[in-house]
Amino acid sequence: MENQEFKKMLKKRLDKTSYNQPIHETKGGTSVKIGRIVKVSGPLVTAEGMEDANIQDICRVGHLGLIGEIIEMRKDIASIQVYEETSGIGPGEPVETTGEALSVELAPGIVSQMFDGIQRPLNKFKEVSQSDFLVRGTNVDPLDREKEWEFIPTLAVGQEVEAGDIIGYVQETKVVQHKIMVPYGVKGKLVKVEAGNFKIEDTVYQIETESGVRDFNLIQRWPVRRGRPYKVKKNTEVPMLTGQRVIDTFFPVTKGGAAAVPGPFGAGKTVVQHQIAKWADVDIVVYVGCGERGNEMTDVLMEFPEILDPKTGQSLMKRTVLIANTSNMPVAAREASIYTGITIGEYFRDMGYSVALMADSTSRWAEALREMSGRLEEMPGDEGYPAYLASRVADFYERAGYVKCLGEDREGALTVIGAVSPPGGDISEPVSQATLRIVKVFWGLDYALSYRRHFPAINWLNSYSLYQDKMDKFMDESIDRKFSAHRIQSMALLQEESNLQEVVRLVGRDSLSEADQLKLEVAKSLREDFLQQNAFHEVDTYCSLPKQFKMLNLILGFYDEAKKALDAGVYLDEILKIESREGITRSKNISENELEKFDELFETVKADIEKLISEGGNSNA
Repeated sequence: MENQEFKKMLKKRLDKTSYNQPIHETKGGTSVKIGRIVKVSGPLVTAEGMEDANIQDICRVGHLGLIGEIIEMRKDIASIQVYEETSGIGPGEPVETTGEALSVELAPGIVSQMFDGIQRPLNKFKEVSQSDFLVRGTNVDPLDREKEWEFIPTLAVGQEVEAGDIIGYVQETKVVQHKIMVPYGVKGKLVKVEAGNFKIEDTVYQIETESGVRDFNLIQRWPVRRGRPYKVKKNTEVPMLTGQRVIDTFFPVTKGGAAAVPGPFGAGKTVVQHQIAKWADVDIVVYVGCGERGNEMTDVLMEFPEILDPKTGQSLMKRTVLIANTSNMPVAAREASIYTGITIGEYFRDMGYSVALMADSTSRWAEALREMSGRLEEMPGDEGYPAYLASRVADFYERAGYVKCLGEDREGALTVIGAVSPPGGDISEPVSQATLRIVKVFWGLDYALSYRRHFPAINWLNSYSLYQDKMDKFMDESIDRKFSAHRIQSMALLQEESNLQEVVRLVGRDSLSEADQLKLEVAKSLREDFLQQNAFHEVDTYCSLPKQFKMLNLILGFYDEAKKALDAGVYLDEILKIESREGITRSKNISENELEKFDELFETVKADIEKLISEGGNSNA
């Protein structure tokens, strides 16, 4: 009640002031009404006289012309989420709506760039503003208007075209061929197209549509909150390989799938994201640093140009797009950064590419939603998050998928991997739960594992992948028919180890039978030699599927041979002392070019154990 009275009082006071009178400006012969700021509350600005505006319109706020988005309308009063710092802005300043939704520019020049949350290139921004920080009200074009690109057409004049058809391409980097597609909603006959060097705003082709001949350049604009269209979404049965053993073997994600990486502070979420971004077998990587520390984005900027892509031999940066909204940047822009990232991902998917989107971390986006919801005085849900949190998270992850693209016959995939940072690692909190409801892969990071320096700290007992059945079939067909059997056996051993550890804690290891002690040793080998992986070791940082199979085969082969020896009466101590066991531990450092060494090592292990048996296993029985 008090709040209502305060609003009435504020309205009366504003009515007496001269600045509250509506202003009309003339632009291009039409009268445009300008609103006025009533209230500023952090990133939320309330303006009146905005009856001509719509929800999701982009506005220019205050004398500085800050970029904001209308998120609520009540009669003529608009609540505007401002994507820049609002300090110093006060009531009475003008607000002008652009009449357009928050959109991204999609054209050559995106790849290997680093943008902020609303697609302003940070390098260019620094040049224009002459500052290392985001200077408010600075206008920067998202993409370079002056650079010329060589356009090579693939269609000829006179051909019928529709939305999604590829007119031609631009070689954007050495590894990315940027395909120029007919924009959505356009259909007709191609009346002009020519090869040559063009700026992105130059007319490159003309299409005769029902409404007449239209000119088109290399730019498409797309509103970020709307998913880009496609013909049909398909089930995918191809894994997105990451080179990380615990992921590819035990908890794989498909191309076009969605995965969540929840974990507490210091458990290694960002390193997992970086590793996937570096080594995933995709064509394009979009990395969104959403509300994370600035030094993590710095790591990406420093590392990625140095790393050579195993597929192309070129710098990894040549197929990467970075979007940085670090923790010291405006809060509201976190939401924009997530949507900007996924829209760019969808654009490259529509070209027929396989794209991976890393969102690190979606919790910071949810916190921004909570802040805005609180300032809008909405009824809070669990832990203060807005009631619509689950639907927003679902909308985001649902944009992942393996699709048949518009236009001629081609398929593309967008895989989304979102990090979640639950306070204290408690995954029962709303953001984790809303995410797990929608994604099909859960890589649960465990602080206890990271404390023991076991990385990646993905807990193999509570993580899961709902794509497992499909992936088992794929692995058996493409790598080795024993792959899934090895995986199941390994997981069973790790689960048995967990149960046996309880017994060991109570009554000591010596109380176990030799067969159970052997299980503990093999499970330890699986943990330390297979699951543990050094992201900073030049060989161990990436492990191909054939190598993963060879490693599993070696560890489980030793287990089978050791069981035979135990049955023959050989003591466990003697089995564990064989010299070739050290070779199993070091096998992770065998390079990808020398995989035959695994077979040699297995033969050595086999020979050592057979020697033990022949030397008198039976006499020890």
